[in-house]
Amino acid sequence: MRFPKGKSNAVKFYGHLVLIFCMLLFSGAGPSEAAFSGSGQQGPPSFADLAERVNHAVVNISTTQVLKESPMQPFIGPNSPFRDFFGDEFFKRFFGDGSQGQGQGQGQGQMKTHALGSGFVIDDDGLILTNNHVVEKADEIKIKTDAGKDYDAKVVARDAKTDIALIRVKAGADFPKPAQLGDSGAIRVGDWVMASGNPFGLGNTITAGIISAKGRIIGAGPYDDFLQTDAAINPGNSGGPLFNMNGEVVGVNTAIVAQGQGIGFAIPINLVKEILPQLKSGKVTRGWLGVMIQDITPELAESFGIKQTNGVLVGDVVTDGPADKAGLKRGDIITTFNGKELENAHSLSRFVASIPPNTKTTLQIVRDGKNQEIKVTIGTMPEETAEAPAAEEKSAWGLTVQNLTPELAQRFGLDENERGVVISEIQSGSTAADAKLRPGDLIKQVNRQNIQNIRDYNQALQKAKKSDSLLLLIKRGKNTFYVALKGTP
Repeated sequence: MRFPKGKSNAVKFYGHLVLIFCMLLFSGAGPSEAAFSGSGQQGPPSFADLAERVNHAVVNISTTQVLKESPMQPFIGPNSPFRDFFGDEFFKRFFGDGSQGQGQGQGQGQMKTHALGSGFVIDDDGLILTNNHVVEKADEIKIKTDAGKDYDAKVVARDAKTDIALIRVKAGADFPKPAQLGDSGAIRVGDWVMASGNPFGLGNTITAGIISAKGRIIGAGPYDDFLQTDAAINPGNSGGPLFNMNGEVVGVNTAIVAQGQGIGFAIPINLVKEILPQLKSGKVTRGWLGVMIQDITPELAESFGIKQTNGVLVGDVVTDGPADKAGLKRGDIITTFNGKELENAHSLSRFVASIPPNTKTTLQIVRDGKNQEIKVTIGTMPEETAEAPAAEEKSAWGLTVQNLTPELAQRFGLDENERGVVISEIQSGSTAADAKLRPGDLIKQVNRQNIQNIRDYNQALQKAKKSDSLLLLIKRGKNTFYVALKGTP
């Protein structure tokens, strides 16, 4: 690059550079904006039109629960020792006299508690979707529409496993038009969304953000499949809708992470639509396979002589359940369900639960290294079904075991007719300890061999002496599961 010679030429040259710089600086578009000017708008100019279009369908929910005994009763009741110190007049003035129901007209010791939540109208007949935890303990439910009209509501059906509830009001001619249910499967990470609800009881409020992630499992229930969003979700938002930019509901706002910033969760509307017909009928009935299952870790895969870690390991089969009747066995690895490949135990639970009872299904399994196909007729999930515990297998073992005696059975809550050896001590720092094995666990198999007593256990350990792994079948309470220990005895 040649620079101008002479003082006057240099002044003109640098003056032109300053002029060009100023034109760029004040033109309203920096270099980065110019580079992206052809990529389209970076976000919606406003959510106002969307809010006006959909907010009519959002309702505020207030619930009342009558507690038979006030939590303050031991302190303010007629027999409270504090009455001798403060006197009855003090309690009447500040608590309305606890012996008379805190002055609220309830029976002795009763107290009313109130809670707030959100919901949204889904049809013209007065049906409203919300969270189960918003209404599950309510004795009275009232809703208020965006227009300010109040209604009494009743529960149609609740589903604790997905935290969804359906409530109904007597809808009049001026009842709000329903929200449109969208497709949560079509929404993508990074898409704009808008949450609406009643945070902190302030009244109808909207917040906006994007979909941060999909398919989140947060331990809220057996069918977790949450949408994560950074749209602010606060207490009182529970049960409110999460809208896409077309004004369709793609999720039901449910949970927040108290320690996090911009981390909220919503139940995908597709999951809600799966159970909505059953909610309308008054009860949710799910399919049931009758197995206790767990994910396949690399250690378990090695112990079973397989290469893949996708699929689901059967830890136990419920006697006379659908899987048992179909011939499924403990130690089988289920790889597909009705042609759908299984990534983990969570996916199998979701698939089975969504199938109506008495439906015939096909499972692809691996048994003793060979592929097989099994036909199963799905049953009806019992009201209370124990979930298989998560197994955490790491490495090395350090176990002290004993034959199961009536005394040990009573001590650890086991059936004394069970076969196996009971763990009485775990060596600190061993893989058994790392794998969360604990005293009271019953070892029923070692490396796929049934264990009746100490002798069987020792013989199995002797055979495994040259191996660097140990596969245990553990029974804990009513649950049975596998644990693979790595190391040397």
